[in-house]
Amino acid sequence: MKKNILYIGAVILGSTILISCNKDWLEANYYLNAAEAFTGLVSCYDPLGAEVVKDYASKIGLLNTASDDCYAGGGAYADRATWEAWNSYTLEPAVGPQADFWGRNFIGINRTNTLLSKLDAIPMDAALKARFFAETKFLRAYYYFDLVRLFKNVPLFTSLLAPADFFNVTQAKPEDVYAQIEKDLNEAIPDLPEVVPSGENGRVTRMAAVALLGKVILFQNNESRMMEAADLFEQVNTSSNYQLLPSFGDIFRPDNKFNAESIFEITHTSAAVGYWGPWPPAGEGMIFTQMCGPRAYVGPTYSAGWGFNPVTLDLVNLLKPDPRYKATIANIDSLDVAGVASYEKGYQNTGYFIQKWAPMEEFKSSGNGEPVLMWPYNYIEIRLADTYLMEAEALVRAGDAGRAQQWLDAVRARVGLPSVPATLDNIYKERRLELATEGHRFFDLVRTGKAAQALAFKGFVAGTHEILPIPLEELNNTKLVQNPNY
Repeated sequence: MKKNILYIGAVILGSTILISCNKDWLEANYYLNAAEAFTGLVSCYDPLGAEVVKDYASKIGLLNTASDDCYAGGGAYADRATWEAWNSYTLEPAVGPQADFWGRNFIGINRTNTLLSKLDAIPMDAALKARFFAETKFLRAYYYFDLVRLFKNVPLFTSLLAPADFFNVTQAKPEDVYAQIEKDLNEAIPDLPEVVPSGENGRVTRMAAVALLGKVILFQNNESRMMEAADLFEQVNTSSNYQLLPSFGDIFRPDNKFNAESIFEITHTSAAVGYWGPWPPAGEGMIFTQMCGPRAYVGPTYSAGWGFNPVTLDLVNLLKPDPRYKATIANIDSLDVAGVASYEKGYQNTGYFIQKWAPMEEFKSSGNGEPVLMWPYNYIEIRLADTYLMEAEALVRAGDAGRAQQWLDAVRARVGLPSVPATLDNIYKERRLELATEGHRFFDLVRTGKAAQALAFKGFVAGTHEILPIPLEELNNTKLVQNPNY
C-alpha cells in the first residue's frame, strides 16, 4: 500500500477533535478526479501504521505493555512515561498513552469522513467509486472499533463538523458506536474485492471486512449473537484464499509479507528514507522493531534495540514447552551467559525479548537514512489462526463444541500439538500461546472478565482500568466527560 506524508498527528496541541476537523489539510476543491480521490484514500489508510503520534505509540507495543505478556521496559523507569503508566496502571488523564490512541484514530476518522463527503461528486468509474466508498467505510469502522474498546465513551462522527459545533461535542452511547461500526462494515462488504493484486497489497479485501465484523460482534459479548459471529468467521475460514502456513515462524518474516495466513496487514517499509528531524521522525518503517530489541546488544543474529517490552516470565514459562516458543521469544540471556553476546540489562529486564518483530540483522536497512527508523516488518492485524480461534470460541458460546473442535485442532496441529477438548478455557489458553505479543491479549482479558485477576500484579483495578481515561486536553472547553474513576 503506497502511503503519503500527509500525517498531522504531531500537531496534537489542544483538542484532537478540533484540530483534525478544523485543519483543512486538503483544500475544499481538491477532489476533482479519481486520482485525487485515490490520494485521499491513501491518507485514510495512513494513520494505521503511525508509530509515533504524540509519543512513541506502537499499537502492538502499548497493548503488550498493558497485558501480562510483557512489561514496558526501556532504559530506565518511565523511559517512556506513557508506556509506564499503562504498564503499572498508574494512568491519569494527563499521563498515559490515551492521547496517542485518541489522536491516531480520530485523525483517521476525520479523513474518512472527509473523503466520504466528497466521493459522490467525483466523476469516476462507478465500480471504482463503490470500492473507494467500501474501503473508506471499513477504515472508519476499524478506527471506531479501536476507540470504543479503548475508551468506551467516545464522540460519534459520521460527517464533518461545522466550526460552531467543535466545542459542543458529546459522547455517544457505546451501543450506538457499535451499531455504526456494524453498519459501515455491512455496507462495505459487497463492494470490496475478494483478493487484490500484489501491487495493491495492504488494501482491504472482502474477507478482512467479514472477519472484522465477526470480531466486532464477538467483542460485544451478546450470547444470542454468537452463532452470527461464528457464521461470519466460517466464511473467512473456509475461503480458498487463506491457509495456515506450515512453518509458524514464517508468518512474521518481512521477506514473507502478505502470506496465505494474512487477512488484514498493516504495512511498513524501508524504502522511504527515515531520518530524525521535526517530530514525528520521517519514514515509514516499523519503529517498534527497534524498540523491542535488546539494548546495546553486541553479538550474532540481532541488531541493538532499545529494550522495550521484555517478556514476562509467566509467558516464558507457559510457552517453553510449546513448539511456538522459539518463533515467539528470543532468549538473549542465554547468549549472554554463553559468552557469544552481550547486552545492557534495562528496566524490568527478564532476559527474554520478542522474537516476532525482533531487529534481525538480516533485515536491517543498509540504504540512506537512519536504520532504526526503517525496519520493514509489517503487522498482521487479523490472521487465519486468530479467526479459527474466534470461530471456535463463538461456536462453544453458541453451544456447538463439536464444530469448534476442528478449528482448535487445526491451530494446534499446525505446530504438531495433539487435540485438547474445545472448552472456553482451552481456547483462551490457545489464543495466548498462538497470538502472544501480537497485541491481542489485553483486549481478550478485558472482554472475558479475566483482566482483574491476570493483571493484579501490575496494579489493575476492576471498574477502572478496563478502559483508558479521556485525554485531559480533550476535556478543556468541551462537553466531553471523563471516564469513571479517573
